[in-house]
Amino acid sequence: MSEEKKLRERSEIEEKYKWRLEDLFATDEDWEKELKKIDEYVEKISSFKGKIAEGPENLLAYLKLNDEIDEWAEEVANYSSRKNDQDTRVGKYQDYHARTMGAFVKLGSASAFFEPELFSLSDEKIEEYFKKVPELEHYRRAYERIRKNKEHVLSNEMEELLAAAGDVTSQAYNTFGMLDNADLKFAPAKDSKGEEHSLSHGTFVPLMHSEDRTLRKAAYESYYATYKQFSNTFASILGAQVKGLIFKARARKYNNTLEASLSHTEVPVSVYYNLIEAVHNNMDKMYKYVKLRKKALNVDELHFYDIYTPIVGDSNKKIPYEEAVATILEATKPLGEEYCKVLKHGFEDRWIDVYENAGKRSGAYSAGTKTHPYVLMNYADNLDSMFTLIHEMGHSMHSYLSYQNQPTCYTNYVIFVAEIASTCNEALLMQYLLKKTTDKKERAVLINYFLEQFKSTLYRQTMFAEFELKINELSERGETMTADTLCKIYEDLQKLYFGEENIVIDDQIKYEWARIPHFFYNFYVFQYATGFSAAIALSQKILKEGEPAVKKYLEFLSGGCSKDPIALLKGAGVDLTTAEPINEALNLFGELIDEMDELLK
Repeated sequence: MSEEKKLRERSEIEEKYKWRLEDLFATDEDWEKELKKIDEYVEKISSFKGKIAEGPENLLAYLKLNDEIDEWAEEVANYSSRKNDQDTRVGKYQDYHARTMGAFVKLGSASAFFEPELFSLSDEKIEEYFKKVPELEHYRRAYERIRKNKEHVLSNEMEELLAAAGDVTSQAYNTFGMLDNADLKFAPAKDSKGEEHSLSHGTFVPLMHSEDRTLRKAAYESYYATYKQFSNTFASILGAQVKGLIFKARARKYNNTLEASLSHTEVPVSVYYNLIEAVHNNMDKMYKYVKLRKKALNVDELHFYDIYTPIVGDSNKKIPYEEAVATILEATKPLGEEYCKVLKHGFEDRWIDVYENAGKRSGAYSAGTKTHPYVLMNYADNLDSMFTLIHEMGHSMHSYLSYQNQPTCYTNYVIFVAEIASTCNEALLMQYLLKKTTDKKERAVLINYFLEQFKSTLYRQTMFAEFELKINELSERGETMTADTLCKIYEDLQKLYFGEENIVIDDQIKYEWARIPHFFYNFYVFQYATGFSAAIALSQKILKEGEPAVKKYLEFLSGGCSKDPIALLKGAGVDLTTAEPINEALNLFGELIDEMDELLK
């Protein structure tokens, strides 16, 4: 195996490409000292037990303390999580992460009394509190969010029990992470010349983009052979995750896990079902895309190892990190000078951990903190990495603007809107690149990428959402989530979304569910699809209307959770209570397929 294809150790990567965690804590020792505050905070929280109903002053003091603890917890958790993710093999930081989770369980147990005590007060009494202590008005929106779930709040004793159970119910995801990131090893893949290529989470997708079909097939088969080998274990872990969700949903008297999840984001469950229905109603466009891909690749049979490689040639252009940064700064200029100034600062001030190293967590994410956001990348010098980078920095700018413009209790935007800023950035980058080129081949390359976004974000994430819904419903009916059952559900969805007459449903693809970490995120993935639809609409408004649309959009980014997510989006000009944004996005998908068909001729 050639030396350059081996994963580097973290010590071999230049400091300028690593995030600067010293901005959170200068040393590990400083973090250790800060974590010790947990006992002090638990004692302070506990001192309010039985006193919330004694008067508005106590309520205000508790809420202020809660803000202080939230800020502390966010910094402590970010440091331990970022340290752990940069090399999951390091036992010290595995311990940091575990201790942080343990501290949060203590806090959850200590504060479990709050909502039951708050709800022991009548609505009339609460209104008296607001009038008697005007400073409480600052927390009215926060109270109203809690009030909506009043019927699902239990007694003090039950809340303490549920909080303590958090340490148990969180173990499924922790176990998945250790197995998937630290323990799994993949056999190298050989290309058509017999040369071996290192296979890892970070290299799998780039290998799937390779023009060498022999290499793609070898990587695909090696990757999923490993997941097949451990499929029973992955099924057991995922089953434990779902059972944990069911336990909490039933304990709180929700009808099902979907309702329990969406209630915290103030999103009606109808939005979830509407998404799936809208995509089902537009499946003809996906089938047309799959047929176009088969024709463009000129293959007798289309396999799942053929669905990522570009359908036009000369698209494997190397895009070094610095070039990607420069392009992103140009593409986001429509968002205004101040937005671009902060974005540039983030690139220069080491908010980002850029390259893959041995043991590093796979994928990419952005984590917001009051200090500044942090972005994990596994940058691979290609178009996909550039889009991933602008995507994560979109999250970061959303977090940054929320922290800058909202008080602590309203800084954290709900997950329903979490993917909109990131995907809007991607849409702006695509429009910038398309506008720049006059070359038909280059335009075809870009449209190919845009089509991939629709396929992977609107269709694929909706497929994931439907899988997640089905396995939760299955478990809620009391059926066992075996590997065979999960594989059957997943295989049937592949047939529905890709069309079994259009693509060979390989045996390996039915094990793909085992590698998707988002199935442990509690009905998260559907928001990629709704967010993508909203982002397409917002990006078009920004480019067509200019400053008025930008102003509304930045107000949305600065809103945190100061309003419910549906209202925040309506303020920016998008209504996701209807299927209209989804249908409009999929109509654009159909138009792009037709244009690509013409370009390929």
